[in-house]
Amino acid sequence: MKQIYFNHDGNIDDLVSYLLFLLAPDIKLLGVSAIDADGYVDPSVEVCRKMTDRFNLRGDELEVAKSTSRAVNQFPAEWRTASYSFNSLPLLNESGKMVTKEAAQPAHLDLITKIENASELVTLVMTGPITDLARALEAEPGIEAKIAKLYWMGGSLDGHGNVVQVNADGTQEWNAFWDPAAVERVLESNIPMEVIGLESSEELPLTDELKMHWASLRKYPAIDLVGQAYSLLVNPPIQTMQLYFWDVLTVISALYPELVLQAEKRRVKVITTGTAAGRMEDDPNGREISLVTKADKDLFFKKFDELLMRAN
Repeated sequence: MKQIYFNHDGNIDDLVSYLLFLLAPDIKLLGVSAIDADGYVDPSVEVCRKMTDRFNLRGDELEVAKSTSRAVNQFPAEWRTASYSFNSLPLLNESGKMVTKEAAQPAHLDLITKIENASELVTLVMTGPITDLARALEAEPGIEAKIAKLYWMGGSLDGHGNVVQVNADGTQEWNAFWDPAAVERVLESNIPMEVIGLESSEELPLTDELKMHWASLRKYPAIDLVGQAYSLLVNPPIQTMQLYFWDVLTVISALYPELVLQAEKRRVKVITTGTAAGRMEDDPNGREISLVTKADKDLFFKKFDELLMRAN
């Protein structure tokens, strides 16, 4: 049985991804933590506690760890408020209480503890900046040998990023830009990495048709929650940019590797200074990663629905 630790940054896609982990069969979720990046960390932690109370289908013993990592380059505030909106959704607040506890340790130390105590190699899934993993490797390098694989939503290798601000040249993806040095530290490790970049999920857009599909299935509480959550996205982060299921693809590909139809072995490095900081690029002397380039669209949406329908 695959043992998984999930670290995310608390926006809608991340929180929906955690819901899928709570509902997935045949895994053990060792832990979950939130970092203060694309969503504000305090409401993100609360959402995870509430979702664990309501949807922990396997009954895993879970606490939610809060990261103490801080940004080198912080996400725009107007993007991050989605975590507060998600935290107010009625389905999550029906009971009027939170039973699941916040973990005593900050996220990077919680990650170390969970990995060291695991009975087998741990699969890491990270849908935000990878600073907590970088800090964990610095604090306890021995955990590297106990990590089976890292699935990370981050980076872009086609030269097109999603950072639009004066101190960036637009070639970098936000999770890498948040802390470029952390990306460099993780690339220095030997942890096998499957990367979902900005270019990895172009056949998996969020559409109005999909929102109507969820509306037709709102008798399922998890689908109702997901439909309400994505309805909060009135505008994409960049007005000309289509939103895709980057984070959800990362999670479902970790659960169902057969979903990935095509992946390229690439040797890469990350730039850590200047206006290109956070940009990942090919380098013959760089670290090998597996970059997902094509996913099975039909299987993706089939598994998405199946997982959500498992909730009572």
